[in-house]
Amino acid sequence: MSGPGRRRGAGAGRILLRFVCGLIFAFLMLPLVVLFPISFSSGSYLRFPPPGFSLRWYARYFDDPTWIDATWRSLQVGTATTVLALLIGIPLAFGLARGRFRGRSVIENGISAPIIVPHIVISIAIYGLFSKLGLIGEWYGIAVAHTVLALPFVVIVLLSGLRDFDTSLELAARGLGAGPFEAARTVTLPILAPSVYSAAFLAFITSFDELVVAMFISGANMTLPKKMFDSIMSEIEPTVAAVSAMQIVLISALLLLGTWLRRPVTAPLVR
Repeated sequence: MSGPGRRRGAGAGRILLRFVCGLIFAFLMLPLVVLFPISFSSGSYLRFPPPGFSLRWYARYFDDPTWIDATWRSLQVGTATTVLALLIGIPLAFGLARGRFRGRSVIENGISAPIIVPHIVISIAIYGLFSKLGLIGEWYGIAVAHTVLALPFVVIVLLSGLRDFDTSLELAARGLGAGPFEAARTVTLPILAPSVYSAAFLAFITSFDELVVAMFISGANMTLPKKMFDSIMSEIEPTVAAVSAMQIVLISALLLLGTWLRRPVTAPLVR
């Protein structure tokens, strides 16, 4: 095939690829076209198209202490999960990326188990353990359980960043007199900051949206997803649509913030 013909074929392929990607994106976004109008519905139950538009369901959410308590509990659990996942995930990722020990590949492959294993199986195992430890219904128990689910995302993201990291920068810092921990603190971690931010946001979102484990161990102290599930089971009203819309806005804002923070970082000079 001649040069112009090859370029035309490549151009047609790119157009087709963009068209297919656009269709997939539209399919994924289609539920939002239904969700947001329902959240502003003036009707008394979930109905599309809505009979009218009103802010009554947003007002009901903010006036209902059970919804607010569930929201604050999810934020509390999500924050604790993020901190725990980073405290465990950062040294674990460094050990897997830099270490040379027996069983390293087994640990690296097994770190994805909470993603692969169905959450219902993990939930039953966690419930059996936490019931013996008296952690059922405690917010910090939910945070520990969510850390198990969030840790793989943290480790995978950080491992990717560490493997793309230029170790000569760290060696230069060591050559200028910095110790191993000082070099990691002043050179490695600042350069890996975008990966750390991404890992933190993924850990928070994993916890904030998690339902199955929370159903088993939250008890009467419901998280926001469990409150939404109970609301759908007991009463079909647009309050849950309003809460879902606010969740989507929050998560989208976090993803945009994570994208903005994922900028190239220049290594600081070691004094």
